[in-house]
Amino acid sequence: MDNSISNEKVTVLCAKESFLAGSIRNKLEAEGVNTVFAHTDIKEMKNALDGVTVIIFFMSDETDQSPEALVYLKDIVEESACGLILIGDDQEYESVRKIVAEGLVTRWFKRPLDIEGLIKQVHTYLEENTGEKKKKTILIVDDDFTYMQTVFEWLKDDYRVGMASNGVQAISYLAKTRADLILLDYEMPIANGPQVLSMLKSDSGTGDIPVMFLTGHGDRNSVLSVVGLSPVDYLLKTIDKKTLLAKLKAFFKR
Repeated sequence: MDNSISNEKVTVLCAKESFLAGSIRNKLEAEGVNTVFAHTDIKEMKNALDGVTVIIFFMSDETDQSPEALVYLKDIVEESACGLILIGDDQEYESVRKIVAEGLVTRWFKRPLDIEGLIKQVHTYLEENTGEKKKKTILIVDDDFTYMQTVFEWLKDDYRVGMASNGVQAISYLAKTRADLILLDYEMPIANGPQVLSMLKSDSGTGDIPVMFLTGHGDRNSVLSVVGLSPVDYLLKTIDKKTLLAKLKAFFKR
């Protein structure tokens, strides 16, 4: 197996350990994939999801009884841009979707489970997100969740995408995951885009990450104020999907 894949981490997550969960873990470990198991207990999840690349989550009736675990799971997937594979029936999936947005789900497998299909999906995700084939990672920082989710949907097929609604979340994300580019909202409450950029520039770990500003204003003064902060580019929020993807492709090609 490719060493870049063997260095990645897969976590099997469920309320109660089962024969099926154990079988999946054993199959992946037999193929050289670093695989761990954790219950849907936040203390266990903190260790098991640290540095994770793919999460395999067995949904169940107990899922509804631990909404705090689902919120924590959602936050981890958003912050780390890891893969999330769900296993369960229609009702369980709809229940999880109330907290975990559909756009965060890599794949959903219904019961009875196609184990070989699941293992293949894990390998496909690892191959596309590690080593030379690893997708570029883009962090979107915007307090408008609806707009941020829209951009996430546009980018998720071509890039690994993280989301943060403020500067503190952005710094927390970047402490765990290296981003290749940050799309930063210029206007946010508490700490606006320029202030967040200043925080990032002052940290040696994030100071060299390129930033593109997202702005809702196209007037001359607004544009000049953005350019004065030396971002690699600025994008109007009215930009469409095709144009955004073209700009990102051109940037990474450079």
